Amino acid sequence: MNPPEFHGTTILAVVRNQRAVLGGDGQVTFGQNTVMKHTAKKVRRLYHGAVLAGFAGAVADALTLFERFEGKLEETRGNLPRAAVALSRDWRTDRTLYKLEALLLVADRDNLLLLSGSGEVIEPDDGIAAVGSGGSYALAAARALLSVEGGMHETEVVRRAMGIAADICVFTNHHLTIETLE
Repeated sequence: MNPPEFHGTTILAVVRNQRAVLGGDGQVTFGQNTVMKHTAKKVRRLYHGAVLAGFAGAVADALTLFERFEGKLEETRGNLPRAAVALSRDWRTDRTLYKLEALLLVADRDNLLLLSGSGEVIEPDDGIAAVGSGGSYALAAARALLSVEGGMHETEVVRRAMGIAADICVFTNHHLTIETLE
């Protein structure tokens, strides 16, 4: 019998017009039916505030990856794509890191990347990406909101899309942390 796991979150990022917005909810779920925390902060500013990062997955694993990723950012002097590839290479080959279970969304004003433990560094075609249990809902909502004529500010798109995801996904709540790079 496996012990219950902490899981469930939604992280959404939009990068366009030299602006990056990354938002995450605050819910931490234990097992399938217990909410342990409502106000977790799963979105961070890294590298002197120039990079945004958010995680879905095991909290301790993600915090380890944040620390490693920030080290890679320092080594590459803030070059987000190079730091992402370097972390993914280590994550895939290092025996300790390989077992970490989390996904990272990282962004600066020009780049948005999804990083996984199987070595993927994925740059979405449209500057929108989401991870976590409510990620598909948030992604669909953000794409719909951005397609509306007249254009909504990216921060409002992330806020509204995350609200829609929280209304649908039981592992996502309305306590949002939203960070913006302008």
